[in-house]
Amino acid sequence: MSLKATDQTFIDGLRAHLPENTIREAEARHLEEPRGKWRGISRWVALPRTVEDVSAIVTACHKARVGLVPYGGGTGLVGGQVMPDGPAPLLMSLERMNAIRATYAEENVLIAEAGAVLAEVQTAADAANRLFPLSLASEGSAQIGGLLSTNAGGVNVLRYGNARDQVLGLEAVLPDGQIWHGLKRLRKDNTGYDLRHLLMGAEGTLGVITAASLKLAPRPAQTGTAMFVVPSPAAALSLLSLARDLLGDGLSAFELLHRTGYDFLSETLPELRQPWADAPEWSILTDLSLPLGQDPTTALETLFEKAFEAGLVSDGLVAQSETQALEFWNVREHFPEANRRIGSISSHDISVPLSLIPDFIAEARARLTELGNWRINCFGHLGDGNLHFNVFPPKGHSRDEFASQSAAIKSCVHDVVHVYDGSISAEHGIGRLKASDLETYGDPVKLAAMRAIKQALDPHGIMNPGAVLR
Repeated sequence: MSLKATDQTFIDGLRAHLPENTIREAEARHLEEPRGKWRGISRWVALPRTVEDVSAIVTACHKARVGLVPYGGGTGLVGGQVMPDGPAPLLMSLERMNAIRATYAEENVLIAEAGAVLAEVQTAADAANRLFPLSLASEGSAQIGGLLSTNAGGVNVLRYGNARDQVLGLEAVLPDGQIWHGLKRLRKDNTGYDLRHLLMGAEGTLGVITAASLKLAPRPAQTGTAMFVVPSPAAALSLLSLARDLLGDGLSAFELLHRTGYDFLSETLPELRQPWADAPEWSILTDLSLPLGQDPTTALETLFEKAFEAGLVSDGLVAQSETQALEFWNVREHFPEANRRIGSISSHDISVPLSLIPDFIAEARARLTELGNWRINCFGHLGDGNLHFNVFPPKGHSRDEFASQSAAIKSCVHDVVHVYDGSISAEHGIGRLKASDLETYGDPVKLAAMRAIKQALDPHGIMNPGAVLR
């Protein structure tokens, strides 16, 4: 049966079974996404306060065959939070479900509702003298539910893993309205299929995450930050290997930065203090987290000395204070904002096997040169093989002038990713932006299994229609 659009009769019936003011007219913010590629068509948004409210809303949508689009902090970059066409769905924002339900410091566990903002979860962990290690540029607005639904990455994946690696249990509402009470704090629970990992990364297409038991970690006794100039991506990989040999699990972040990113900062955010008087072609930003008794400054200086002797680095800056470390990271965290202000023709969140990264960068650049004279900002999480490989117009031109070439550029980059046995989506998800790419590059057996799961759990296709699977 095809989906039906929300109408006044449906909304009035839903309101009768929910607390007052749960259903409102959608605001402009609910219909937009950061890259401006789509605008949502929903008129109504549901703002539940409890998991029972969520269950009632999903049950009503299931019975009426009305589409439901979960909305988190609105920071997603692949259009998973907006539905631009088709029968108008109901939006569901979990912003009112933002409580930290409990903290178990001795267990290293914190239970947060899906609408809790990442920065608030980090603060709650800090208050318990613990660390919640998920960290990314949008942490001041991104919500836990959305981060888990997209299996977000960020800068600390190298040491702590993706979002799914930070979760022990979930509470969720399935597409027929049933509540799954899986909010456990167990480190071992070998009782059949793990529904956590089915819902995390599903982008709201298999249900609505309403709360999570999150893993905490001990706060590092000492931290250190440094920036190193490297001659090439190949040298950066050798530096990463050397750093792991010397520092082991103490290495928590290892970011590759290209000169284009610094140039974009100079063009769009000239007031931002940069670490280099003359930006290098390639550089590395790294973080250490060490136990008591180990000095991070000494460790970073030793790493630089050995890397210099091996010809892997030519210059370096070791942060001498927390303020300077924050200044280094402030530069990295403003790369996306500078990109946005320049305006990319096509942006790519990709991953390839670590040893193939230098060859991938060289081949992708060479193939793109055949299509035009582009500026390419290649940067990202080298430690886990995740690059943001974004293509921009020549200086003095706008992306609108090259809009007709966007699809060809994306196909060019993704074709090379596929040849190198990589992924077209490393940490941002599929959403609506990459649904067709998933069909093109995805393994057919995996896609068939995904469709079978979707049909079994959501036979009416009400959950986030058009996202992930078309």
